[in-house]
Amino acid sequence: MLETLGLASLEDLVRATLPQGLASAQPPHLPAARSETRALAALEEMLSKNLPFRSLIGLGYHGTITPPVLRRAIMEDPGWYSSYTPYQPEISQGRLEALLNYQTMILELTGMEIANASLLDEGTAAAEAASLAQAAVSDKTRKTIWLTPGLHPSTASVITTRAAALGWKVITSESFPEKEAAHLFAGVVAYPESDGRLADPQPFIHQLKKAGALSILVSDPLALFLFTPPGELGADVAVGSTQRFGVPIGFGGPHAAYFATRLTHQRLLPGRLIGVSKDSEGRTAYRLSLQTREQHIRRDRATSNICTAQALLATLASMYAIHHGPKGLHQIALRIHQHAQRLAAGLKLRGFSILHPLYFDTLHIQGSPAALQSAFTQAAKAQINFRLFPNGDLGITLDERTDEAEVDRLLSFFGSAKLPQPSSEFKPLASELTRKTPTLRHPIFTSHANENELLRYIRRLAAKDLTPAQSMVPLGSCTMKLNAASELTPLGWSTVADPHPYAPNEQNPGYLKMIHDLETWLGEITGLPHVSLQPNAGSQGEYAGLLSIRAWHQSRGDTQRDICLIPVSAHGTNPASAVLVGFRVVPVACDNQGNVDLTDLDAKLKEHGPRVAAAMVTYPSTHGVFETAIRDICKKVHDAGGQVYMDGANLNALVGICRPGEFGIDACHLNLHKTFCIPHGGGGPGVGPIAVADHLAPFLPSHPHQILKKDQVGPVASAPYGSASILVIPWMFLAMVGGKGLARCTEVAILNANYLAKRLSNHYPILYRGAGGWVAHEFILDFRPFKASAGIEVEDVAKRLMDYGFHAPTMSWPVGGTLMIEPTESESREELDRFADAMISIREEIAEIESGKMDRNRNPLKLAPHPAGDVTSDSWNRPYSREKAAYPAPWTRSWKYWPTVSRIDAVHGDRNLVCSCPTVEELSS
Repeated sequence: MLETLGLASLEDLVRATLPQGLASAQPPHLPAARSETRALAALEEMLSKNLPFRSLIGLGYHGTITPPVLRRAIMEDPGWYSSYTPYQPEISQGRLEALLNYQTMILELTGMEIANASLLDEGTAAAEAASLAQAAVSDKTRKTIWLTPGLHPSTASVITTRAAALGWKVITSESFPEKEAAHLFAGVVAYPESDGRLADPQPFIHQLKKAGALSILVSDPLALFLFTPPGELGADVAVGSTQRFGVPIGFGGPHAAYFATRLTHQRLLPGRLIGVSKDSEGRTAYRLSLQTREQHIRRDRATSNICTAQALLATLASMYAIHHGPKGLHQIALRIHQHAQRLAAGLKLRGFSILHPLYFDTLHIQGSPAALQSAFTQAAKAQINFRLFPNGDLGITLDERTDEAEVDRLLSFFGSAKLPQPSSEFKPLASELTRKTPTLRHPIFTSHANENELLRYIRRLAAKDLTPAQSMVPLGSCTMKLNAASELTPLGWSTVADPHPYAPNEQNPGYLKMIHDLETWLGEITGLPHVSLQPNAGSQGEYAGLLSIRAWHQSRGDTQRDICLIPVSAHGTNPASAVLVGFRVVPVACDNQGNVDLTDLDAKLKEHGPRVAAAMVTYPSTHGVFETAIRDICKKVHDAGGQVYMDGANLNALVGICRPGEFGIDACHLNLHKTFCIPHGGGGPGVGPIAVADHLAPFLPSHPHQILKKDQVGPVASAPYGSASILVIPWMFLAMVGGKGLARCTEVAILNANYLAKRLSNHYPILYRGAGGWVAHEFILDFRPFKASAGIEVEDVAKRLMDYGFHAPTMSWPVGGTLMIEPTESESREELDRFADAMISIREEIAEIESGKMDRNRNPLKLAPHPAGDVTSDSWNRPYSREKAAYPAPWTRSWKYWPTVSRIDAVHGDRNLVCSCPTVEELSS
């Protein structure tokens, strides 16, 4: 490919594309590259040092059993884990259906009216619920939120971090704060509570409603099979974690949180929402609904900064519910509850007391200090963790893995006495809270009762989607690169899946060593030596980085600095994150070449100088060019007293060849689910670590259980290391490529982008180029002229690409009417040429419309995509052949991807909002 570009080497390409003086003198100092076998062996040896403790400490994390069919058919299937967010719904019907199942599951469990397709973790979901409540109350002067002490400490801490940034007052008390009622916008209540207490939350809900505030219930979804759902109790919002629905603990994540509320608040709902619509032939079809709420459209006026959520884990949780069905899940919940009662009865026989008479799965145990300490010590010797309260009391949380034998063993640590009757003889407690309405009534939860049926259903869904497992997915700014099987292999190890995030550190030295390695390597790669791996999405990395900048200014007495300068080309998460930390966004213009307009930047710095807290930049820019003035931009902001934050979305054009810290960046988040090979999972999980310079290090996110000192930043996730289990993936990637290999990956990514740009430049206008006419790792094709010449919109091209077997590049962002293409280093020349041939063929189809050979309204682009049902129909009234519709390129005859629906009506879906599974009758109508 170099010869096509007139270059002799990859080094010549880097010199041609990078601004002078930007490249680092040496690649990052990483351990020497290892083969995949040696890298796996090294990681396995490291993680083998984790001690195999059984953690019964609860705190939002529970032992669970992942059904093997789900592990094999979902977690280990690239058709599920490698896919992207379903922005092109016609080729995403499988995962959209799976996520709609998840929403339906949450709606039926909670008794609420609308639920999203997951959030990052329970703490984040609770903080997002608080933001929804503050936006929903009519009196915007209300700035006080009440937390009950029964919340998990991590959940309360994440809410408190949000409150500190937005100027909310936090009150924590057992009783309703009557004196603050006029200032309250929300109350957050646990149901059940962290230490096991199960109490009727209706009095609090009524008091909050009377005060004009919203009620938020943090609820264990498994407990809701036994106890009255939040919707029936009158709550306004219900949130929680679905981790115990078959998702391993994984040292803290990733896990799918749920978020459900009333229809009244549908346009304030954070995260992504799956809805039901129709395609052009009237068939039921699924799509992302109400996208105008989201940050990529509303920017600083978005309901949330979150884009990546936990789609893969939500899919797993929904399939876990389908696997067990409502009866099976009720039996699991009841069995856990009965085991807890049997344990409580045995403890009472041994002279201990249970603090709370009503509970679900958790006991708060009291007794003499010596007896409690003895039990704690005996359990630890047997490699079992109990929760130790500050006053010496103990907590035990049972789970799906608990059986009669484990209960007997637990009782043995508390002394000898007779054993109580079998668990099955205990009846559920809290009869006044017993659930009376059936749940999971939709047929989807009872239609796949055996493994054969479930496996076939999962495979049918996967076959509906077009993913990197089938062809190149050239989404600009999304970095859809190879997720190597060797990188994902460790996820199946018990040393990765089982550790609890709040177990004593000395029990998991292997995990901590791996995390330390990754922090060190990422610091070396970025030139920013202090790294926090806690943020569990790129949006949360931005949030953490801006919080650290805000705290640094405040520590210096610069409390007036509240302006964040953001180029108009920036990712929508940038302004949404800035607002979330209490900054005011001031946009900065871009020039005709796609660069930050330095004149406008100077004017904004002059106007706002003493109030400028930060400027956010993306490098290379979202226009796909290396801006030559990046050092000047950093200097100008620093001279004004601000800090420079870099969005790491485009780091795939930098890693290994230059370090942001060396050209003036103060903080930068990295997307480990882009540049460092964590799969996108159909919309999550992701990891967005934040790397900062020395002066910002004291202001990185804190441990969720830490008592904060002055100016410290609280946690941004529920677990100390966020989605810790999937950190094995970037560790493996970096261990296998090393510093030189990382540089070579970046060079090839830039090469592939320039090769494609060269092949397509004679057919489509390329909107922006850098110095010398080169692009970075991605580039933008302009389709706006075709609207006048042929009546063709960029959406028509995106849909037509589906007939060629390709997912469209990023559409209409950052410029409307364009496609942004990022091929990454993972694709072969053959695949690049195949994609280029498809794009050139589509250009020829446009030319046929321009010449009048094809109709402007009824042509293969306007009527794309073409599902098999349409092509094989007895009726074909289109002015082009079935062959042209379905087999537009030679390769489609040897392997053909068929969309299952035609073009989906987006307007219908938003005007007729339905966000739960349609009935069998509706599907057949």
